[in-house]
Amino acid sequence: MDIIVNEELKAYIDPLTPEEHAALERSILTEGCRDALVLWGDVLVDGHNRYGICKQHGLPFQTIQSTLFQSMDDVHLWMIDQHLGRRSVSDFQRGVLALRKREILASRRKGALTDAAPAHAGDEPASSEEGRTANPAAVADAGGGFKSREELAKAARLSSSQVVMIEKIQKQAAPELVAAVKSGVISINAAAAVASLPEQEQVAAATAGKEELKLAAKRVRDAKRTAREAMAANAPTPSGGEVQAAPSDTTEWTMEALRERVAQLEAENAHLRRQLGSVQPF
Repeated sequence: MDIIVNEELKAYIDPLTPEEHAALERSILTEGCRDALVLWGDVLVDGHNRYGICKQHGLPFQTIQSTLFQSMDDVHLWMIDQHLGRRSVSDFQRGVLALRKREILASRRKGALTDAAPAHAGDEPASSEEGRTANPAAVADAGGGFKSREELAKAARLSSSQVVMIEKIQKQAAPELVAAVKSGVISINAAAAVASLPEQEQVAAATAGKEELKLAAKRVRDAKRTAREAMAANAPTPSGGEVQAAPSDTTEWTMEALRERVAQLEAENAHLRRQLGSVQPF
């Protein structure tokens, strides 16, 4: 049979590093392709790297048909669960996969509720030609998914704070910063801090390399700490243990201090960029 390689499915999970791919190739050349490739009809679902290596070297392989899939969402969920259980997947990758799973299940749950709701009071639920309730797989999964961030974190073997940081990176980080955290150049914690900066500064830091990323993360943390200290220093000191509201001029003073700190940091960033620009290549 002709196996179809769906490029979207192939790219759905981050590719192996060159070192990981070379190790897999050595293993297959020595021991053969021990694990069967998983197919959905003619479409290859699992084993893209093994399939490519076997085709390249003319090696035999086995295939197995999965009966679990009714839609592409089913395929995606299966792929996610397979990779969440693998030790070689990084913390960041597991967090991204768990967040993808949450999105799929939330969308499926929303669709199930929409299909199950009658258009008018007293209407019967919509059914297919076979007389079954519409979208049975979606309805079956309507109660599934993660009920809390803690459950999601547990599935990904992460802490809740790590999940929050990965969400922030996904939403705010420039592609260059995402690439840096994927490759391990910068930690999740540091990447989440750098993601707070404007995109241009993120790109400049990521392009400059590991040390500049560390410095950028430190500047963001220092600015946040300064802001907290300024707020704490200017908070009112209540008498008799009662909490009193801060006067408006205190709030204005605090905001002014923050603006001055931001201006100072921007000046430092501009100075560093000029220094980087003046470095001549060897």
